Amino acid sequence: MSTRKPINIPVVSATVQDGSLAESNCSNTEIIALMVLGDSMAPEFIEGEILVIEMGVPVADGAFVIAWVKGEYIFRQLLRDAQGGWCLHALNLAYPKIILSGLGSVKGMVTHKKKPGSRKSVKYYLPQAKH
Repeated sequence: MSTRKPINIPVVSATVQDGSLAESNCSNTEIIALMVLGDSMAPEFIEGEILVIEMGVPVADGAFVIAWVKGEYIFRQLLRDAQGGWCLHALNLAYPKIILSGLGSVKGMVTHKKKPGSRKSVKYYLPQAKH
């Protein structure tokens, strides 16, 4: 019985241009995977975890989302504020909330996450129905 050696695959940051998803040949409801970078969403999301994101789907209060803000994509939790507006909330309180003028900047919703190298570490994030 032979032992397989793991293959090291380098992870590099990709430069994303504004509108690049809009110019792609894929539909707005494509599924993409991104790696968590930084600590803005700790402790729930740890650097290095893989997020699966459904692009172009309706989002709900409390959903974890990818949004286009100030010329870059950002990962945060979407929350309704006391006045009925929307904001992007970092789970790490060292980061400020971002007020949104509408949901147009929200591009996709996180459906689940996974720790690389672990088959059993999947956690799902599906919007809860509010009664």
